[in-house]
Amino acid sequence: MILQNYTKEFAYNLKLASPIILGMLGHTFVSFVDNAMVGQLGTAELAAVSLGNSFLFIAMSLGIGFSTAITTLVAEADAAGDTQKVKSALKHGLLLCTLIGISVFFGVLLAKPLMYVMDQPKEVVDLAMPYLNLVAASLIPLIMFQAFKQFADGLSQTKYAMWATLLANVVNVVINYFLIFGIWIFPKWGIIGAAIGTLVSRVVMLIFIWLLLRYKKKFREYVTNFNFTIIKKTVLKKIISLGFPSSLQMLFEVAIFTAAIWLSGILGKNAQAANQIALNLSSMTFMVAMGLSVAATIRVGNQKGLKHFSELRRIALSLLLLVLLIDIIFAIMFMLLNTWFPTLYVNESDVANFTDNQEVILIAAELLLVSAFFQISDGIQVVGLGILRGLQDVKIPTGITFIAYWVVGFPISYYLGLYTDFGSSGIWIGLLAGLTVSAILLYIRFNYLSKKLINTQAAYGTS
Repeated sequence: MILQNYTKEFAYNLKLASPIILGMLGHTFVSFVDNAMVGQLGTAELAAVSLGNSFLFIAMSLGIGFSTAITTLVAEADAAGDTQKVKSALKHGLLLCTLIGISVFFGVLLAKPLMYVMDQPKEVVDLAMPYLNLVAASLIPLIMFQAFKQFADGLSQTKYAMWATLLANVVNVVINYFLIFGIWIFPKWGIIGAAIGTLVSRVVMLIFIWLLLRYKKKFREYVTNFNFTIIKKTVLKKIISLGFPSSLQMLFEVAIFTAAIWLSGILGKNAQAANQIALNLSSMTFMVAMGLSVAATIRVGNQKGLKHFSELRRIALSLLLLVLLIDIIFAIMFMLLNTWFPTLYVNESDVANFTDNQEVILIAAELLLVSAFFQISDGIQVVGLGILRGLQDVKIPTGITFIAYWVVGFPISYYLGLYTDFGSSGIWIGLLAGLTVSAILLYIRFNYLSKKLINTQAAYGTS
């Protein structure tokens, strides 16, 4: 019966998280389509997309991390019935997201020359340069989209972002099909065609979600008649105080996976291509946990606003249990299908690249075995971050993620990857170590804070 206290929340948790998961999987599916289609061109092209996206992931983490503050503030204000605070959180969040999107776009362009001094394969860098120009521009509509998405999520209206993302996927697939391979009257632009597909699909995604919210009666008062001449420093400060640490949390995790891409590049183009395959597949399963993390932020934020701290702890534990069970299933799947999944990304019938393709499949299969083990750690740590974000506890978790990934994980990845026979697998063993330490420490932090809130409330007799 004790277990039922947590399992009875599974249905609602999944109902709330499912549209978020599908929307996030949509973002990852854009990358999957790009990788699967570009992989048919050769391992160098696949490695180039991996290298280009590594710069993009870092920039995205900053923008998306900042936008999560909108969900936290909207969820708390909505629970308190304060519509003006809801609208204010969206307005100020949208302004910040737009400025951040423009800033990281220029930041990526300025950082591009670093690829030439990172000891990466030259043919890969030459292919990645023009690809990155277009994909970097897509950061602006993507991060602006995040502002609207996080706003809707905060109101527990999670399906609208999902629809926008699914539409973006359709647009991306169609453009990729024609422009990567030069189908019908269209030119064969290879990875440039993939970049165009990503850019156009993200612009469509932003326009669609704004129109959707604009013409839905229940959202109209929130998303119209913004007066950007009146900006409250207190609201900006609140969003920044929550969003900046959250962006650093995401940056520290994304950056270590980006470092894995760069370390793999030192080992060669095939190791880098294999790393991209394993990373893309792991990203898909991670999005399930990420969706549950957003649901955790919403539900914990609501309970915090209501000051129902015992309920807050019970709901948070139900989300941790749910992600644990789901990720055990993913771990088993990766173990059983580790040799088959990589074949989706390369053309095994390509005689000219047969040796390279077989090496990529072999390395990726080994990486997926390591990934199977860190599914559980990855799920628990990201849901833990979502819970703590709902509690508006962001500074200490930021320190935890830095220690886990850069004091523990990266040195292990660097040493085992470059100075032992483990090679690519050694890089991912470091990722496993970092994620495991993060999961343990974040759970300890949640356990301490939730019990403290309950005990304090009991001591003062408040409800």
